[in-house]
Amino acid sequence: MLFQLALFAIALLANTFSALAGGGAGLIQFPALIFLGLPFPVALATHKIASVALGLGATLRHGRDNRLTPGFAAFMLVFGVPGVLLGSRLAVVMPQRAGEIGLGLLTLGLGFYSLLSPGLGQHFRPRHRGRAGMLVGGLGLFLIGVVNGGLASGTGLFVTLLLVRWFGFDYQRAVAYTLVMVGLFWNAVGALALGWMTEVQWHWLPALLAGSLLGGYLGAHLAIDRGNRLVKRAYEIVTIAVGVSLLVF
Repeated sequence: MLFQLALFAIALLANTFSALAGGGAGLIQFPALIFLGLPFPVALATHKIASVALGLGATLRHGRDNRLTPGFAAFMLVFGVPGVLLGSRLAVVMPQRAGEIGLGLLTLGLGFYSLLSPGLGQHFRPRHRGRAGMLVGGLGLFLIGVVNGGLASGTGLFVTLLLVRWFGFDYQRAVAYTLVMVGLFWNAVGALALGWMTEVQWHWLPALLAGSLLGGYLGAHLAIDRGNRLVKRAYEIVTIAVGVSLLVF
């Protein structure tokens, strides 16, 4: 019982911050699963399945505000899901440490870029909605999807900044899309793919799912209630922390 409570607390903390910042649940949850004794592929598959509940919890909260448009949501699925499937396949064969170092450096760059751009993501100013702009953005989503399928930490943060910087979203709106489309749909596809190719620690999942569901809802509520400035600060803290953790650990 104490072990299950510890799993619940880990998931609740990780996914509350993730839902507030638009990614980064793997900063706490995934390393904790490895520390508790799971091999990398098993920890990754278990984490991915639990993270689906993060997307579900966030969807329940963001769905009340009607921030998502079906067309753009479908666009994120069409370009992102094939990348997730490819990345899930690569996860079992690629040199993991090299990928983590590269991702860590990029994630640190995201955090400092946002930190040094005070007005970034504070207002909704749509742009790059023509054919060429959507194609470039779609390619970005595909590449992030590949990383999402193969690694556990930080890829939602890339999607959040892509939506803010390229498509002109404010942070609140970008986080809503990231949590619903990446947290729920991309992670569900990745979880199914990894679950098919490797083992899953099923008896740990009830506590992880409960903590992820509640954390996703609470983090989404904080993001909506407190506004873009808090979400931007949370994003910067989480990206820098994720980047450092990928480089150090």
